[in-house]
Amino acid sequence: MAITRKQAENISAVLSEGLPYIQRFFGKIIVIKYGGAAMSEGALKKGFARDIALMKLVGMKPVVIHGGGPQIAKELKKADITSEFKAGLRVTDKPTMLIVEKVLGIQINKEISDLISKSGTPAKGLNFRNSGLIEASKLINDDGVNLGLVGKVTRIKIKEIKKLLSRGITPVISPIGLDKKLQRLNINADAVAGKVAQALKAEKLILLTDVKGITDSQGNILSKVSPRKANAILNNGIVKGGMMPKLEAALESTINGVKSAHIVDGRVPHALMLEILTKDGVGTLVT
Repeated sequence: MAITRKQAENISAVLSEGLPYIQRFFGKIIVIKYGGAAMSEGALKKGFARDIALMKLVGMKPVVIHGGGPQIAKELKKADITSEFKAGLRVTDKPTMLIVEKVLGIQINKEISDLISKSGTPAKGLNFRNSGLIEASKLINDDGVNLGLVGKVTRIKIKEIKKLLSRGITPVISPIGLDKKLQRLNINADAVAGKVAQALKAEKLILLTDVKGITDSQGNILSKVSPRKANAILNNGIVKGGMMPKLEAALESTINGVKSAHIVDGRVPHALMLEILTKDGVGTLVT
């Protein structure tokens, strides 16, 4: 069926608005943390993969780091293992880590890279089995609580990532790191995405989540915040739980050379493209 004139005008307007951004970000590295509803709902998953393919087609260089919290929780429930969270991080004992390795390290990593490849751009999963790109150490939180096999990034080896990008292949990275003894550690995907963005000196860091963005103390969505404002929000306890590592990653990245960081509502279809190719976007910009 032929499109209406109004539909054609809308399409033309979107393409016209997007052109300057396509020109600006041509050849630039954009790091994306993929998770939440965008990784769970069928239509959103397909839309995300197509967005990555489109980014590649117009000359951008996407790098994907994925989460997997809901999928891990489902498998833990099947195994009758109870999870506990501290400051948005899953306390990880050995039985939990085995499930994290299977679900986050292998299954999801392969599923996402296959999905992107089927959408028209080659992708390769990088995980603890085929890559040692995430060097890590055990994380002890600010209260001195031992989180178990939870890690923090000490170094990102970017050589393999850059090699894939030079060959036109999209890296899809699982956030499991290895310590000096090659022990596997579960690392928050937002934190890994932030470190990858910094190591690659990326143009943008985009964190997909299941909320509309960062809010102020009155609950109003903030479309744009400065690093100083973001730091104040963190110190005042306005954000809690899983939003804390997102804002921390965004703040640290912009302080350390990434030009902008975006916390984006991944429940919006094609949120990735809306954030990159339109003026207003669909989340909170830290810059």
